[in-house]
Amino acid sequence: MSTWTLDDFAQLIDHTNLHADATHADMDVLCDEATRHHFRMVAINQVQVAYCAERLAGTDVHVGAAIAFPLGQTTIAAKVAETRDALANGATEIDYVVNLTQVREHNWSYVADEMRQIVAACNEAGVPSKVIFENCYLSDAEKIELCRIAREVRPTFVKTSTGFGTGGATVHDVELMHEHVAGEVLVKAAGGIRDAKTFLAMVRAGARRIGTSAGVAIIEELAQRIPSGGSIEL
Repeated sequence: MSTWTLDDFAQLIDHTNLHADATHADMDVLCDEATRHHFRMVAINQVQVAYCAERLAGTDVHVGAAIAFPLGQTTIAAKVAETRDALANGATEIDYVVNLTQVREHNWSYVADEMRQIVAACNEAGVPSKVIFENCYLSDAEKIELCRIAREVRPTFVKTSTGFGTGGATVHDVELMHEHVAGEVLVKAAGGIRDAKTFLAMVRAGARRIGTSAGVAIIEELAQRIPSGGSIEL
């Protein structure tokens, strides 16, 4: 078991707005909420990076760019270019979607090459990298093979879902990924995490980052459970 304060939980949250029609006003709200609650990151579409980087200047909230989102169906060169452009515009974390066609074809050399190139661009910039599996479309065997590749390539995180597929994070998937990255890579849970009960279940299962658009509601619910200045054990 480990001890968690309210701020520890807040620092697990990637506060998310990935809607295609999100406005600058929506980004203002997202950034202000992330700053007020001390969330780890705002998770946004790549085109919003420069705006949010400027809004969050002087804070310790990270700017997370979603790459090839949500389908992952672009070439390696396009993903690397998009990653480098996001970094140039102020991104301080990168979440990219794997090429699901190549995963389903079991073209593991392609998947590994894609991961290596994107992780290398992130490492060069000194920023965390996250690989989105989109587990709702994959077998457990495919998830395990992706974890094996991640153990070799060493992104910072492997991630369950985009939130735009047919299903989101599950405790089973987080436990499976946590087991098979074997402490070499962290696990991020995302997709359908909207309340404190689900949030805590993902943390207990091994997630060390949570992507959610319900971060404010979750942290306010957790505040009701944790005494002021206190902590809880999981």
